[in-house]
Amino acid sequence: MRQYEVLKTENTKPIKMWTKGVPVELEAKEQLLKLAQLPFIFKHIAVMPDVHVGKGSTIGSVIPTIGAIIPAAVGVDIGCGMMAVQTSLTNADLPDNLAPLRLAIEKAVPHGLTPKKIGRDQGSWQNPPLIVDQYWQQLLPEFEKLTEKYPRFLNTNNYHHLGTLGTGNHFIEICLDEADRVWIMLHSGSRGVGNAIGEYFINVAKQDMATYLIDNFLPSKDLAYFVEGTKHFNDYLMAVNWAQEFARLNREAMMHNTIKAIGNTLNIEYISRLQAVNCHHNYVQREHHFGHNIFVTRKGAVSARKGELGIIPGSMGAKSYIVRGLGNEESFCSCSHGAGRVMSRTEAKKKFTIEDQIKATAHVECRKDADVIDEIPMAYKDIDAVMTAQNELVEIVHQLRQVVCVKG
Repeated sequence: MRQYEVLKTENTKPIKMWTKGVPVELEAKEQLLKLAQLPFIFKHIAVMPDVHVGKGSTIGSVIPTIGAIIPAAVGVDIGCGMMAVQTSLTNADLPDNLAPLRLAIEKAVPHGLTPKKIGRDQGSWQNPPLIVDQYWQQLLPEFEKLTEKYPRFLNTNNYHHLGTLGTGNHFIEICLDEADRVWIMLHSGSRGVGNAIGEYFINVAKQDMATYLIDNFLPSKDLAYFVEGTKHFNDYLMAVNWAQEFARLNREAMMHNTIKAIGNTLNIEYISRLQAVNCHHNYVQREHHFGHNIFVTRKGAVSARKGELGIIPGSMGAKSYIVRGLGNEESFCSCSHGAGRVMSRTEAKKKFTIEDQIKATAHVECRKDADVIDEIPMAYKDIDAVMTAQNELVEIVHQLRQVVCVKG
């Protein structure tokens, strides 16, 4: 018996939803139905159990297209994703007091955001370390090609944001698996430069729609798109591919500096990486499905081809999972990118208190102040229900519980 439910109206492609047992807001369904009206949607849209309303398009959606890409569906945190490393450490190697580890990570990885009027952004490097220089050299040739066409991207946070965390739901965690082995897990994307690329091309797509009088026929102006073969399509694909590589290397640099900081704090000279996973969950790429070469945009979703490892985090007080893809074609070989929010950040701040945050994260060494209440575990769906809803998409390899959490 199929696990997904189908949402469809007379003038839309089918929307297949792996959401049994988890709440789905009406606004998210309405947003999906608008997306499903576009003529270049291939076959159907796949929806993951962490689905919720997003800016531009619905988070937790897998959007297959032929001959077009929607920049707002990719979003502005291009290449945002997860990295997890199983280390040679065990719980016995960790001290009883975990606060020094958290402080060491916070010192080693720039995080947060300083308003411009206050001064230098604490979320960027003042003097980037050698690892950042090494990764930037890998990115530089394509960045020079991109900025030759679009000089505006020179005036962005690019080099000085490589290897930095950011804000919001971005995090670095020390976790323990079912055998008490230590994992390092982190979440971030393409930072300032990716945001600038995303915002710019979303606006260009809207202008193109107006120029060709297509915007009046769109179900939503946020669904403005580029047609394959056009100049803006090719330029966007070049820019988005570069930003996705920036995001991947950003996570690699942060992981390097985090493991180094942990080793220094514990007086351990070398910490081995036993296995590593680095995966996007906001991105677009060419793929082959149902006999066709198409573009697949995953907006808050992870690739889950057969045998492929992925990461599904819970909230800052709940468990997370390392998973292996089952290669389910109906989902375009995808799974959820996390638990998914059940309320907005604004609503969470109104509903919960610092005392609620302290209680919900009592088992985790983390910040417990007013600025992180929007990330309280109760603002997210039940990760166990989310995993049950997608058990035909992935199998669980490891279950992780965090003991240290650094928030942006």
